[in-house]
Amino acid sequence: MLAGAISVSAFAQGVAEQTPQELKGVEIVANMGAQVPLDLGFTDDDGNEVTLGDYINGDKPIILTPVYFNCPQLCTLVLNGLVDGLEDVEMSVGTEFDIVTYSFAEEETTELANRKKRAYLTQYTREGAADGWHFLTGSKESITELSDTIGFKFKRQPNGEIAHSASIVFLTPDGRISAYMNDVLFKPRDIRLALVDASEGTISAPFEQFLLFTCFRYDPNAGSFVPSAWKIMRFFGGLTVVVLAAAVFLLFRMEAKNRREATPIPGLRQDQTPIAEGGFQS
Repeated sequence: MLAGAISVSAFAQGVAEQTPQELKGVEIVANMGAQVPLDLGFTDDDGNEVTLGDYINGDKPIILTPVYFNCPQLCTLVLNGLVDGLEDVEMSVGTEFDIVTYSFAEEETTELANRKKRAYLTQYTREGAADGWHFLTGSKESITELSDTIGFKFKRQPNGEIAHSASIVFLTPDGRISAYMNDVLFKPRDIRLALVDASEGTISAPFEQFLLFTCFRYDPNAGSFVPSAWKIMRFFGGLTVVVLAAAVFLLFRMEAKNRREATPIPGLRQDQTPIAEGGFQS
């Protein structure tokens, strides 16, 4: 065991040493339950000064997407993957939840944010999306504070590009981190469950609520919802108790009925049957 532990430690150290210097510190730290600062100031895609609290106001859950608009590849993959996943989700942006996409490159402009928004609204065309999907730019201070809060670590490269990971973050209606999905492909089922879990009951999705209660749990390490053995056992254990109780009840009902039928009526011979009130038939 000691030799194995030393080997694993040596392997991890070797991997860390092989990480290029420009990528060190580029990671996602899951700060589950952390409260995002609602007073942080940004500029929306129409050039208006806003705060996060303008969108995170206790009304509905939020999908927070850190990107930069001039990203040559990864950020586009994240947003495209999100749109693809949302196509098979019955809940809609602007109705049951909102999306806040912010640029972590402080030099990017409102014009660029507006252009990016219009491009994605041609892909995600549901009614209300224009009012529910917000593209923000901000100062270095606001970007740094928000990114640090959600654990999104990025690093500027000498060529001007930014090294970063891929992630979308689910927030409760009051702005607490509920889930991460660190990928560029997002399963509709995982998006639905994450939104319902983040909503704390504000979304009317009884089937997903049933699945969360009976079958699934959020795994921060996997960044998705996975089957929960404990929840499944609890559900079927409860179901077994209900079935047994119903069976016992029916047995008692049947036994009581049989006893009533077997009890002779006073004054009635065995070859007589009652035919009406006060009368007998031989």
